[in-house]
Amino acid sequence: MRLPLLPILASTLLLAACGVRNDGPFHGVDLSDASYGRSLELDDTEGRARSLAEFGGRYVLISFGYTHCPEVCPLSLLKAAQVRRALGADGERLQVLFVTVDPERDTGAILEDYVGAFDPDFIALRGDEAATRRAARSFRVTYRKVPTENSYAMDHTMVNYLVGPDGRLRLAFQYDQAPGDMVADIRLVMQRDAG
Repeated sequence: MRLPLLPILASTLLLAACGVRNDGPFHGVDLSDASYGRSLELDDTEGRARSLAEFGGRYVLISFGYTHCPEVCPLSLLKAAQVRRALGADGERLQVLFVTVDPERDTGAILEDYVGAFDPDFIALRGDEAATRRAARSFRVTYRKVPTENSYAMDHTMVNYLVGPDGRLRLAFQYDQAPGDMVADIRLVMQRDAG
């Protein structure tokens, strides 16, 4: 299955239109002045209510996707696992969250197995349709159901967001961002925060 061009183009244009900076020292898009992406309230795979606020003090890497995604979502989680390992001891300060845009099929058990295959410390979040829409809207993520011959696929924005320990967006990484570039950017953010 080919990667849908519309969500990729839309996410790139959205980031450009939001006044974000991409002329600094980062490989990703600098979102440090963004006013969105501050709220995320969904359930984890065991049905416990989780919020972005509970990860205060840690960096959070967030991606939206779904478990039936043929290429982009698994690649995104694979890269997140590589980034976390490459960060060494600093990787312990990075929590990866995967938010499903397909709560109809992505049950807690399915999500637990899915993200656990990449890293047992990854956390998957889900909600009903209304909660999923609120979460996606909060991060300016779009998604829609696309009928297929036997079922459906989910067309969705594929951006990985880095949220700082203060709960504010720091960076956006496009779906094709190299893991090494992500590691360099996250290290730079951590160094600047420490200094």
